[in-house]
Amino acid sequence: MTLDVNPKSEAVQAASPAKIVLSGVSKVFERRNAGEPTLALQDVNLSVPEGTFVSLLGPSGCGKTTILRLVDGLVKPDGGSVLVSGKHPRPGPDMGFVFQAFRLIPWATVQANVEFALTSTSLSQKERAERASQYIALVGLRRFAESYPGELSGGMKQRVALARAFASEPEILLMDEPFASIDAQTRDLMQVELMKLWSQYRSTVLFVTHSVDEAILLADRVVLMSPRPGRVIEEIEVGLPRPRWQYDIRSTPRFVELRSYLWNAIRELVMNDPNSDFYAPTESGRK
Repeated sequence: MTLDVNPKSEAVQAASPAKIVLSGVSKVFERRNAGEPTLALQDVNLSVPEGTFVSLLGPSGCGKTTILRLVDGLVKPDGGSVLVSGKHPRPGPDMGFVFQAFRLIPWATVQANVEFALTSTSLSQKERAERASQYIALVGLRRFAESYPGELSGGMKQRVALARAFASEPEILLMDEPFASIDAQTRDLMQVELMKLWSQYRSTVLFVTHSVDEAILLADRVVLMSPRPGRVIEEIEVGLPRPRWQYDIRSTPRFVELRSYLWNAIRELVMNDPNSDFYAPTESGRK
């Protein structure tokens, strides 16, 4: 199958300056039991233009989350360099992180949870409260502002996590499978919520997912990664018009084409990886 990996569309922003640049990045993790170190990433090269939404897609264990941690400055590369806005990264209010687990403060209300993300900013207490209320309303939780996490459904908790991440209005938003722990119907609704929020604020987004459909639906560009040690195999422009919640994107020929191409690519990677539980070699090296 031949795929147009760089279609002409409004989503292609090649002229935008690079916000995130990984150059020849490698990362090794030592093992606690003194076994062989794990080479998580090897020679990763990636450039993310400012204001774009990029999905990282690949088999489990290929280093997608490690890339987020490198960009956030939580870990350092063992080889190569990571630059964010032209500087070595470090955690701060200009960078938001949304995790798979909600990570809400259980004894704090929704309002207090969102305000907590603003404590390191220069906003006054009144401004923090107003900003938090604004984003709580944007995710449709105004009536639950004084509720506690234990009183909320899983989808509602993730909406609080989104409001908290966007409230600081970060230049960069890192998202590590944020919708993986909620049911399929709520996940679909949360994807729409995310698209609407991002359409207003246009942070630079790196989004980790194992879902081919989710990667295509949300992103301007899908970065396909190899099994460990993770490397960038291919970068594909999605090339579908926005806003994508206003039409049935999954019925478009481009979506169907991309889904088939990416699913088959991942299947081939997993089937031909000797370290995979699904490794199934043949004489030709393919299943």
